[in-house]
Amino acid sequence: MENPDENTYAPGVEIETLGAFDQAVAAGTLAGHRVQSIDLRERSDALLTTGARGAVFLGCRMEPRAEEKIRADGAFVFPPVPGLPFDPYRGLLYTPDALYEGLAEGGYEATPDARAYDWFQATKSNGDVFASMLRALHDDAVSDALDEHLTGARVVGVMGGHALARGSNAYHGAAMLGRELARSGLTVATGGGPGAMEAANLGAYAAPHSDAMLLKACELLAATPSFSPSVTDWVGAAFAVRERWPEGGSSVAIPTWFYGHEPPNAFADHIAKYFANAVREDGLLARSTAGVIFLPGAAGTVQEIFDNATPNYYESRSAPTPMVLVNRAHWTEKLPAWPLLRALAADRAMESRIALVDTVEEAAPALARLTG
Repeated sequence: MENPDENTYAPGVEIETLGAFDQAVAAGTLAGHRVQSIDLRERSDALLTTGARGAVFLGCRMEPRAEEKIRADGAFVFPPVPGLPFDPYRGLLYTPDALYEGLAEGGYEATPDARAYDWFQATKSNGDVFASMLRALHDDAVSDALDEHLTGARVVGVMGGHALARGSNAYHGAAMLGRELARSGLTVATGGGPGAMEAANLGAYAAPHSDAMLLKACELLAATPSFSPSVTDWVGAAFAVRERWPEGGSSVAIPTWFYGHEPPNAFADHIAKYFANAVREDGLLARSTAGVIFLPGAAGTVQEIFDNATPNYYESRSAPTPMVLVNRAHWTEKLPAWPLLRALAADRAMESRIALVDTVEEAAPALARLTG
């Protein structure tokens, strides 16, 4: 009679590195494990001698004889998909180096980030169910990796427009905000693009360094104020700052290929990049459990305000999380989101969790007050 434990051993345990794979083999079994996107061609002997009943192998490269054996064990094997500029089964978040690989040799157009965007543009409307399935697999894998990375973290979202230019006072202010939040023990999460998003990630990167470092970094970046006309020059300046001041602080970026005109900034060390913008937006806000600060922005930032307000209104994610809008004139006159937000919040639990402040310097203290 078959041993049921062979089917259920350690169900759902995810193996995402060769080191973790070797540990599982040393423990005596791969049964029930989920092995994600690892090159196992040098581990054929281990695969041939270790039980794998009920295991799932996602995008792992294997020698044919090893693959045949684990299939015979009762494992499920989802093979790598050739010709893609991205890995739909990836087990870990992106890094700036991974997304911008090849930048120095071939410019931005040669990088995985640019090639993934080109693939998305070519397939997003062609009705191919295989392409849409690959996008969904990729985005689900990224969400899984993001949840694993943020386990136990107190995450604060910083939202704002991509048009904010390096060298401006507002950019420097957003960077100082990111640094203050990171130094207070919070994990800064942004939409991962240029402008205010880059500034907040830069501030978190600068947190372990001296105050003079951030000022000098902003000065150096100002020479390339925008990602237009050259993404290559824009991101190259960011890598130069990282090289001059290595070992920066950690933060998270959650960008999307949906907005192809927004390349990811290079200051977040963990990047969860999505094809589906709706999944990305909801995931970014849902994971900002310590609250969200909204710097001035346009349509995207307005959308984020009310995407965040809706679960706070219905308390569908438990208690409402703090929301701080920065720049009174922007949010009451230019884009009057604040009056509507305040009207929505009236007589509800979220009423005590929203604030409007004039300056970016007031944002972190306001967040702290709303948090209690």
